[in-house]
Amino acid sequence: MIDSTLRQRPVFLLAALVLAQVLLLAFQIKRDHDVRLIRYWAAAVVMPFERGGTWGFSKTGGVWSDYIGLRGTRAENARLRTEIDQLRLRNRDLEGQAGEAQRLSVLLNFHEAHPDTPMLAAQVIGASADPASHTLFLNRGDRDHVHRNQAVITPDGIVGKIVEVFPSTSQVLLINDKDSGAGALLADTRTHGVVKGSGDPDPRLDYVVNDEPVHAGEMILTSGEDRIFPKDLLIGTVSMANQGNPFQVIHVRPAARLDRLEDVLILLTPQELKKSNDSTDAGSSSSDTPGIVQKETAPTAVPPKPPAPSPTTQSPAPPAPKN
Repeated sequence: MIDSTLRQRPVFLLAALVLAQVLLLAFQIKRDHDVRLIRYWAAAVVMPFERGGTWGFSKTGGVWSDYIGLRGTRAENARLRTEIDQLRLRNRDLEGQAGEAQRLSVLLNFHEAHPDTPMLAAQVIGASADPASHTLFLNRGDRDHVHRNQAVITPDGIVGKIVEVFPSTSQVLLINDKDSGAGALLADTRTHGVVKGSGDPDPRLDYVVNDEPVHAGEMILTSGEDRIFPKDLLIGTVSMANQGNPFQVIHVRPAARLDRLEDVLILLTPQELKKSNDSTDAGSSSSDTPGIVQKETAPTAVPPKPPAPSPTTQSPAPPAPKN
């Protein structure tokens, strides 16, 4: 084994000498831009390792930064979702407050337009659970001087009447209930009838003879004959009219939205609603309060003035008799 090692020494020595000679030549030889050949070789040997190390470090750093960024993004998304949910709730709350303010403003304007009529604002707090009964519950009762058979209206039209009174609440029978009824008349012909509920969303106008002209869209007003609703309040409009036996079958579309009531007015007296002088404008028809149809009064006939007497020459007065 020692002999084989001794025999291989010249080979290693020769290889070392050749390598040294090549390195010396590479150190002496220059290429483009006065760069020695050995630097080209060193760069060729080292560059792959540098590229691999750079790529590895960049990927590792990118994965780490992405992981940290992803954790931050998830936390940020959770925070933004919470803020969005809070803003949506806040927006709904503000929309509800704006709608309530608008409804109360309409009620206030209606009350100010009729200051001589005692009325009480109330809120709807519940409805009957019976699908065949169309009733509502209000937050006003005997403590607020509410009594049975008082009219309940909105600025758009009538709603119903008080049927039950409790200490702090009351029950309203809507005009589309099967047990309700209200004296009515057609606005165009002043034909009288009775609006009665049938259990359906829309009530009917009964006791109008077949010969009476009725057209869709005609307004139906209260007649005041039931001693509950004041005269000339808007009930609704005719949605359909057909010939019947012995009376016409007339369906009424209520003016008040009975399916989405929130705020109403309780009339404490059945007297006719009259507008105040401050709210009427003789030169404008747009100032009329909704829900009330004012009767047009014919202009008062002014008698013609007698013609002035034509000037005539007056004869002198006779002289007084002498004593």
